[in-house]
Amino acid sequence: MKENFAGIVKPGSAESALLDSIDDERMPAHIAIIMDGNGRWAKRQGKPRIFGHRAGSDSVKAIIDTCARLEVKAVTLYAFSTENWKRPKSEVSGLMSMLKRVLRHELDQVHSNNIRFQTIGNIEGLAPDVQRELAVAAEKTQYNTGMVMNVALNYGGRAEIARAARLAALQILEQGRSIESLTEEDIDRNLYTEGLPEVDLMIRTSGEFRISNFLLWQIAYSEIYVTPVLFPDFRRPQIFEAIIDYQKRDRRFGGVK
Repeated sequence: MKENFAGIVKPGSAESALLDSIDDERMPAHIAIIMDGNGRWAKRQGKPRIFGHRAGSDSVKAIIDTCARLEVKAVTLYAFSTENWKRPKSEVSGLMSMLKRVLRHELDQVHSNNIRFQTIGNIEGLAPDVQRELAVAAEKTQYNTGMVMNVALNYGGRAEIARAARLAALQILEQGRSIESLTEEDIDRNLYTEGLPEVDLMIRTSGEFRISNFLLWQIAYSEIYVTPVLFPDFRRPQIFEAIIDYQKRDRRFGGVK
């Protein structure tokens, strides 16, 4: 795995020391990231909030490239929540325009790196032109066999669980089963993340200790890592640090070793 960084990470550097500290055998299969702090970063620069979101898009590129080289199986990015519609219309419009632009400019690189792009959330609630861009990206990369780049858009954890419960209940009734027979597995099969590995590590940038309605079901036994680093400053060394911290955890999943 570390050979994937040849010519990328300078030997003898602090970044190289971090990379050497990572245990190839204990990599998280699925990393979820709450990308927080773009607005505060922009404010410190004396810029509008959208400036921070644009800077954050460079962090996204660094995260996807680094995690693919680390051979992580899936990365889920919290890009736009159901609550984010409460933000100023100018900011929401700017975010959607930026999303379309990034998809157009970066899709070929994502595809050439064998990464599969997909989304979770109420995508039908987005503007038609945004839906089209997302559909193009998903279709172009659907047969790629490398890391999954999973982007949460118009997403809310509670809404996802309610949706999964409704679908599971309908399936149970169609099968002639009683509602009392509903299991966690029935719910799990109807989540947006069905087919992806369990979330091993959830990262939140900007120092806020909140889940923010993100993957509430999926992070039941995830390790949570909070960093004060604002998202536009979260790059490859910070990913290494998060994984090193994760690998120090004693994961018991409710049991005792």
